[in-house]
Amino acid sequence: MSVLDRFRLDGKRLLITGGSRGLGREMALACADVGADVILLGRDVESLNKTADDVRARGRQAFTIETDVGDMTQCQAACERALAEFGPIHILINNVGGRRQNIPTHEMPLETWRQLMDLNLTSTFLCTKLIGGAMLARGEGGRIINIASINSLVAGRKIEGRHYETAKAAVLQFTRALAADWAPHGITVNAILPGGFMTEPNQRWKKLHPEVVETFLQQIPMGKYGEPEDLGPLAVYLASDASRYMTGAGLVIDGGYTLW
Repeated sequence: MSVLDRFRLDGKRLLITGGSRGLGREMALACADVGADVILLGRDVESLNKTADDVRARGRQAFTIETDVGDMTQCQAACERALAEFGPIHILINNVGGRRQNIPTHEMPLETWRQLMDLNLTSTFLCTKLIGGAMLARGEGGRIINIASINSLVAGRKIEGRHYETAKAAVLQFTRALAADWAPHGITVNAILPGGFMTEPNQRWKKLHPEVVETFLQQIPMGKYGEPEDLGPLAVYLASDASRYMTGAGLVIDGGYTLW
């Protein structure tokens, strides 16, 4: 087997939350490029269908489930449907999340805090419990990739909404703890910590709060935001046999932002 063969995902099936747009879409397409069939979870039917068509154009199967993973009832139903209709699932990418609100801590309603923690943290737990639990029961190993953030490590500048830093730090520690628990079962659990990428949500932030986006850009040693497709190869690595001895890792991809 050549080293490149170890990156192949032939015969594997991936479930990705928030998989129809932005970073999720690029990770889904990258995994399809190397052989994986893909189950896409997302809220927008049009973008789900577009990404599914692009997966199929790569010669792979694609399945879509319209759902709001930030709603725990919908999240559970979507995971259970995916397992029943499209299983077995070998790779899980918990990608859904976002800051969404720029509300100072002393002004944030408790209900808003809870909703955003569900979106960024509890959805990761619930998908892992259900999809990862099925991996455990099957006894053939698996791959779990949690999309955290550099805000797991550092606070965002000139922006409020500290639910995001809190949730993403918890995602990172959840990744580490679960990796220790599930390593004996052949299931690796790793996290990706993206920095600034010009996805649709960040395009929105650029319009609403241009000073936030400009401040962030000035702190990137490479002097530019990442492109969403830059995340695809890292996802493929963590999903594949190439990373079989890596678990509990938090891999930063940020153009150097966290270096200073």
